[in-house]
Amino acid sequence: MSTDSYRRMTNTINKIIVGLQRRGIAFGPMQLLTVKGRRTGRPRTFPIAVNELGGGRYIFQAFPKAAWVANVRAADTVTLTRGRKALTARLVEVPVEDRRPLLRQLVATSPASVGKRFVTTGLAGAASPDAVAESAHRIAVFRVEPA
Repeated sequence: MSTDSYRRMTNTINKIIVGLQRRGIAFGPMQLLTVKGRRTGRPRTFPIAVNELGGGRYIFQAFPKAAWVANVRAADTVTLTRGRKALTARLVEVPVEDRRPLLRQLVATSPASVGKRFVTTGLAGAASPDAVAESAHRIAVFRVEPA
């Protein structure tokens, strides 16, 4: 599957996830990330996985040039919504060297599809924990902190 067709499929699935979450149906690690658009100032909402690792909560970029990454970098706070519960948070970008162990742990402790997603989207060369960790310079990672 090409990166473009994978992105189109993901965008379709994301619309379904947003609809379910807005109706109060939460599942897995999925939450809605709402952040002010860096150019328009209008709120933008993206379904996102919030992963708990090593006592912290983290969000990992899954696509190159993801709009939410640029918007989060420009914003002071975001809103994370799970079902009917919303939380204002700060997303703090993790330095590249600190991303490596987090990426390694994410791939090692998750279903194989997580590592494969980084390969399918072109962010990593292989789906192994070490290969994904070596791609840390291409994968934005944010720690969720209280606002």
